[in-house]
Order: sequence, then C-alpha cells, then structure tokens
Amino acid sequence: MTRAGQLRDLILNHPPVVAPGAFDGLSARLVEQAGFAAVYATGGGIARSNGIPDLGLMSLDEIVARLESMIDVIDIPLIADADTGHGNALNARKTARAFERAGVAGFHLEDQVFPKKCGHYDDKSIVPEKEMTQKIRAVKDALHDPDITLIARTDGLAVEGYEPTIVRAHAYMEAGADAIFVEAPTSEEQIEQIARDLPQPKLINMFHGGKTPLMPADRLGELGYSVIIIPSDTQRAAIKGMQDALAAIREDGHSASVQDRMVTFKGREAVIGTDEYTALDKKYGV
Repeated sequence: MTRAGQLRDLILNHPPVVAPGAFDGLSARLVEQAGFAAVYATGGGIARSNGIPDLGLMSLDEIVARLESMIDVIDIPLIADADTGHGNALNARKTARAFERAGVAGFHLEDQVFPKKCGHYDDKSIVPEKEMTQKIRAVKDALHDPDITLIARTDGLAVEGYEPTIVRAHAYMEAGADAIFVEAPTSEEQIEQIARDLPQPKLINMFHGGKTPLMPADRLGELGYSVIIIPSDTQRAAIKGMQDALAAIREDGHSASVQDRMVTFKGREAVIGTDEYTALDKKYGV
C-alpha cells in the first residue's frame, strides 16, 4: 500500500489519527520513532525553522524541498500544509502536483487570501466561496493518485462567523474535498457543534496556547474528528531546549548543567540511524 493509501485507510478505519508536527528530517524521524502513525509537516514550523514568521513568505520550491527531505527519512504517511496553494487555481494545481511528486500522502488547502497568515493570528482575510471551490476542483483534477487526501481548510470562523463557515465547509466537500478542516474554533461547545454539523471526515488543530481549547484525542475521536494535528509543540519544545543549553554555555562555557535535558551522543546517533548508514557503507564499499 502506498503512503497515500495508508493515510486514507487510517482516516477511514482507524480514527482519530494523531499527527504531531515536524519541520525537518530530524523532527519527522522523532515523530515516527515515538510510535505515531502519521506526521504533520507544519508550514508554520518550516517557516520558523528558517527564522521567519508564518506569513506566506516561503516559496513553493523551498517548501517542496523540505517536504522531500522529510519524506525521504520516514516510512509513515506525511500530511502537508499547502497554505493557499501559493496563489490562484492554476498555482494550486502546480502545488498539488509538486506535493504529489514529493510523496505527500495528504495535504490541506485553505481559503485565506494569498499571502496567508497563521490560522491563530488576528486580521485574516478569506477569498469568496466560489473561488475556493474552483481551486478544490482544479487540485482534484491535477492529482494522479486518487488516494491522496485533499483536506479543505476554512478560516471563516474569525472572518464571517459560524453559519457561513458551515455553508462553506459543505460547499468545499461537494467540490471534491476528502475531509474538512474548520480552523480555530474557540470553545468546546463550538468544537462539538462543528462535529454535529459536519458529519464528513474532519481534521482539527490542537496545540497549547492557541485559540482552540485542548481536548483529549479520545473525546475528539468520539465526536467524529478523523485527524488531530499538533503543529507547533515539538518546535516550541526544541526552541526552549536550545535556549536552556545556550544559557548554560554562556554562563559556564559548557552544557554540563543541562545534560539531564539533552539526549546522549549515542542517543543522537541512534535517532538519525548512523549504524544503519555505516552498515550500508560497508556493504557497498570497495
């Protein structure tokens, strides 16, 4: 089964699929090694790993290159963030085909105006419903693999309110989306209402400190959410860990005081598979 087929099977037969966020090959490996069935390639995390905010500042080629490097070192399916498709319907077709060539198992496409903002920032703008449905149709027509999961994301809650957002979500599913992603609900009651009003496969975004309250995965699964992404928590943990190590090095000239919060030298090499690469080098060496 292809990784796109694996993801589709997980969504349909083994929900909820919890997909922690990753932003490079190392973090993707860690997600897989932690036992998760899928990984989420966070667009915001990829941007921040380049030292810039999540404001649509990275090019399609830059994003695809990062996705390829992540997919190359894992075996589990990867769900990607296609943002707005990097422009209009024709741009979205190009994005979809580039993601497919990279080996992405599924991706979400959003209805924000290009360039977009992080879904939990203020002052977002969205395109007309018709423009988004045409973009979804263009993407579905562009894909060769029917198993790739197209997730339609709407940021309408913060712009138009609840009822128009639900209307949009149904229109996006009718246009050909395989799952729906209503970004940034602000209460448990709203999360539950979305689940009742949208019986289709659904994705929800869960991370500490956002506008959406945290709920247990089991409860979200009971409500009918098929995929749970946790985009930024791994990167935020990494940032804090690096800040602590750098503070120790600045103070002491070394990191001894934070060794209990660092993986060992051997542990680091195990994460990246050094022994496996060494064995291959011996196998194919002359």
